[in-house]
Amino acid sequence: MSASPALANVATLRRLHDAVNSGDPELISATIDEVAAPDLRLHTPVPPESTGPEALRQVFHTLRRAYPDLRVTVEDVIAEEDKVVSRNTVTGTNRGEYLGRPPTGRAVTYGEIFVFRFAPDGRIAEAWGVVDLLGQLRQLGALPA
Repeated sequence: MSASPALANVATLRRLHDAVNSGDPELISATIDEVAAPDLRLHTPVPPESTGPEALRQVFHTLRRAYPDLRVTVEDVIAEEDKVVSRNTVTGTNRGEYLGRPPTGRAVTYGEIFVFRFAPDGRIAEAWGVVDLLGQLRQLGALPA
């Protein structure tokens, strides 16, 4: 008996988070190639300039450049049919340029919620993200507290 599509989608998302948390750029890129649909569309506060696997690579490259010790902790997952919702806590130390700002050396912790829609082949086809960018920028000193 095979796992339900919803459970398989959760496992796919877990693989992506595990790769990102590894910090290994080659593993992250290879995993993205496996889990992202060729026409993936991302809807995030800072939208990538591309689509497909390249869009995810661009997002994680930007985040890992800014936060080399980036860690995504999944707090809650809700899955139904072709959608998976993931509420995460993200931590990292700002050691590289981010959103045009120089590194601060400050640690940040912020929340995010993502809704992922999976294609019938089990790849991520679309994702919508709500990220606490305001809190992140405050912690970096870019905005007043």
